[in-house]
Amino acid sequence: MRGVGKAGRTLGRPGPRGRRRLGVAHRCPERLRSTAVTLLCCLTGAAAVGAVLLGAQSVEHTLALEAPDGLRAQAPGSEPAQAVAPQRAGSRYTAPRPRIVPRTAWVDATMRHRQPPPRYDDKVVAVFVHHTDSPNDYDCADVPRIIRHLYAGQTGARNWDDIGYNFLVDRCGTIYEGRAGGVDRPVTGAHTQGFNHRTAGIAAIGTFSAGTPVPRAMTDAIAAVAAWKLGLAGVDPRSSVTLVSSNTLSRYPVGTTALLPALAGHNDGFRTDCPGAALTVRLPAIREAAARLQGRRR
Repeated sequence: MRGVGKAGRTLGRPGPRGRRRLGVAHRCPERLRSTAVTLLCCLTGAAAVGAVLLGAQSVEHTLALEAPDGLRAQAPGSEPAQAVAPQRAGSRYTAPRPRIVPRTAWVDATMRHRQPPPRYDDKVVAVFVHHTDSPNDYDCADVPRIIRHLYAGQTGARNWDDIGYNFLVDRCGTIYEGRAGGVDRPVTGAHTQGFNHRTAGIAAIGTFSAGTPVPRAMTDAIAAVAAWKLGLAGVDPRSSVTLVSSNTLSRYPVGTTALLPALAGHNDGFRTDCPGAALTVRLPAIREAAARLQGRRR
């Protein structure tokens, strides 16, 4: 995906002379990287802006985000919003809830999408780490607007019911509430094809391919969210958990019980480069940091 850069510029894919601005008139490039991007490219005006912001690096990445099991279908064991209480700590190994900026910081009056009721699972036993595949050189003050563009692309061009990620983290270490339903509740997300149930999705805002610096503030924030959410279910971030695939488009056929890291990368559940090689190699250290926040020792 490509996102929003400094000074409020909406950016397309880099060309020979740098990044291209997108205006009201939108022209399709001569060569496209995938059929999925082709469909998005042919939109015009505001729709094109939102779509290109969500343009995938590959067909695999696009499909990985399209996780219908977490969008509209009532999940087994899930309940209406008013019937689900906040999840309580189930272990002595817990971590404090980090500061989380609520949705109201990025949702504004221009967002007219009709929001259906959220879906819930019984608890969160794993988290998946993603990157948004958007520019890294943003001003942190611009992040609410970046999230609005991500939301607009997912609920507009892709016709999702909400943004797929449960949380988003910027390079300054600020944590934002993503998907609606309550940060302290086990909200069913739409972030990892086949493994949206009993998990939470944390998206690092940026692109973290090999060799890209990953800010320490960002990894600390990811560790803090993971430690808190997993601690509510008594899960060690360094452990492995069993999850059942709900979609054959994941790495595992539907119905397969898979053993996955409790703090996993998107690529652990789906064939994709997300969350990028640079962030993937940081996951072991993030797991250790999250375990320390829970008060665990080796």
